[in-house]
Amino acid sequence: MADATTSWPSETGTAELISNLKSDRLWLLRQIDAGRWPQWRLDLAALERELGQLLDQLSDSDSSADA
Repeated sequence: MADATTSWPSETGTAELISNLKSDRLWLLRQIDAGRWPQWRLDLAALERELGQLLDQLSDSDSSADA
């Protein structure tokens, strides 16, 4: 567990997390498009859309903070 002097999440950690989530979203989208898991297609597509919206919001808030 982090102590009180540790800043969490760090900018580097946050940027890495966002990058990993973008990669995971792309992988999921490719799997859905390839026809994997047909019984879960609708649920996975909804999850992918929600993840995309979350990542867009994070990008927008990051852009606003930089301005």
